[in-house]
Parts: sequence; C-alpha cells; structure tokens
Amino acid sequence: MIEIERKFLVTSADFITEKSNSYTIKQGFLNTHPERTVRVRIKDKSAFLTIKGKPNASHRSRFEWEKQITVAEAENLLKLCERGVIDKTRYEVQSGSHTFEIDVFEGDNKGLTIAEVELSEENETFLKPDWLGEEVTGDTKYYNSQLSKTPFNTWIND
Repeated sequence: MIEIERKFLVTSADFITEKSNSYTIKQGFLNTHPERTVRVRIKDKSAFLTIKGKPNASHRSRFEWEKQITVAEAENLLKLCERGVIDKTRYEVQSGSHTFEIDVFEGDNKGLTIAEVELSEENETFLKPDWLGEEVTGDTKYYNSQLSKTPFNTWIND
C-alpha cells in the first residue's frame, strides 16, 4: 500500500511511437488536503476511488489505497468533487524493466506532459528515455490534485 514513484517533465512527443497502451482519464478530487487526497477516476471503461497520504521527506513514497468502483458510481462522485476536473490521455511506455506512464493533459492543463515511473524502492535505478526531462518529483504544483485547483495555463508564463 506504499506507492514509490518519480515524476519528470517530457521534452518531446517521441514516446508516442514507443507506447504499448493508451487510454483516456477523467478525474476529480473529493479532498485535496496536504495530509491526504481522495481521488475519483474514470479510466476508459473502468473507475477507481483512490486515497493517497502525505509524501515522505523525499517526496518519492506515500500511502496509496485504491478500490475499483463502477463507472456510474464514479460519475456520481465526480459531481461532488472540488472544482477542477482533470482530463488527460495516458500512454504506457516500457523502458528496460520499468513502465513509464506519460500523461498528456487537456483542458486548462493543455501543454503539460508528465511522465511517472513506479519503483519498488526509493533509490532504484532505471533507464531514462531520451524524451525524459527535468525531474519534478517533489514539486507539488505538478501533483494532479494541485493542477485541478491551479491549472498549468495559469502559471505557465510565470
């Protein structure tokens, strides 16, 4: 129930030719408190309720609990979410023994592309594809919960 991941900006769309899978995601947040987030997500024809805890000091690990729910339940819960629903397309790309999940955001976050890689331990090494840019793991403005409240298009020119 511990998620270990690192996040990076993406420097080009070259990853698309390497994708093994892609799907659309719509998600909202019932709670975006710094100590915990509660997310509702519809991923193509599946839906999930996810609770994430506060990241540790390195910002690489945190508690995560997820339960599959029906799409109808998720659609109803999305109506209760805080302002700012996230729409994105996720691409999965294999790099060595790891799978990168690349999110191409739409709507108010259009123009932002972030790659995440889940690890089995915090200091695990992994192959970095050429399209992987600056690491933003500890930068909270790149958290989806924060992008829902302060979208990319409001701070891109800062």
